[in-house]
Amino acid sequence: MLKFYGYKKCDTCRKAERFLQQAGIGYEFIDITGHPPTAQELAAIVQRANVPLNKLFNTSGVQYRELKIKEQLPALPDQEILILLAGNGRLIKRPLITDGERATVGFSAEQFAAIWG
Repeated sequence: MLKFYGYKKCDTCRKAERFLQQAGIGYEFIDITGHPPTAQELAAIVQRANVPLNKLFNTSGVQYRELKIKEQLPALPDQEILILLAGNGRLIKRPLITDGERATVGFSAEQFAAIWG
């Protein structure tokens, strides 16, 4: 079963949920703001989704701007970035979905169809 890290008030998460429901794909919803993935889980998701670590950031989020993450990012080692993200689910791009072998970050109908469809 898929792990779906999302936020119920997020439009993108709702679109992703609709896609999975219409495709008949079961998933466990995990509130990313209350229970973000651990640093280890985030590292695995980056590898499985084949995306750069900085793509895990919700760059349109309020906290991303308030904490001035863009300015800090170039100086932060990968492990510190993972710890920062694991400590604040609002900084993470949503949804994060994984089945333990594959993963997606964000929502794209084409990507979902190719990976989860």
